[in-house]
Amino acid sequence: MPEVTHAPHKDGDCFVNYENKVFEDVKAEAGEKALITFHTVANEGSVGFVNLLQATRLIRKGFETSVLLYGPGVTLGVQRGFPRLGDEAFPGHMNCNKQIAKILEEGGKVYACRFALQALYGYGEHNLIPGITPINPQDVLDIILLARRDNAFILNTWTL
Repeated sequence: MPEVTHAPHKDGDCFVNYENKVFEDVKAEAGEKALITFHTVANEGSVGFVNLLQATRLIRKGFETSVLLYGPGVTLGVQRGFPRLGDEAFPGHMNCNKQIAKILEEGGKVYACRFALQALYGYGEHNLIPGITPINPQDVLDIILLARRDNAFILNTWTL
C-alpha cells in the first residue's frame, strides 16, 4: 500500500491563493442602482442567502440597492426564531434574517409582495422583519420595469 508522506493539514492552512484578484474591483458610479429579486424559499438551499450577501456587497460598492421578495421569496422576510422570535435554534438558523437586517441598516430597501404573504403563505404584514416595505402584487413587475428603465444591475434569484 502506498505511504502518505504529506503532513496533515492544520487550521490556518490555505488550499488556494485567495489573495489573487483577477478582475477590477468595480464600484458604482454616481446614481447607479441594483435590484436583487428573490423567488426562492428561505433555508432550502444557499441561493437565497448567497444573493443576500451579494446585495450587501452591492450596497458597499455604492449601488442604490433594492431587494424584492415575491412568491416563495417572501419567506426570507418573515420574522423567525425558536423558541422565541429572534432566538437562533442552531448556528446559521437566522442567517437570512440577520442579512436582511444588515441590508436595511446599511441603506438598502427591501420589498415584499402582499399577495404572496397572505394568499400563498398565510402571513400578515406584521410577520415581516421590521423595515421591509409590503407592496401590491402589481408592483412586482413595476419595480423590475423601473429598474430596467434606470439601467440598474438586476440579479434574479430563483429556485425551481
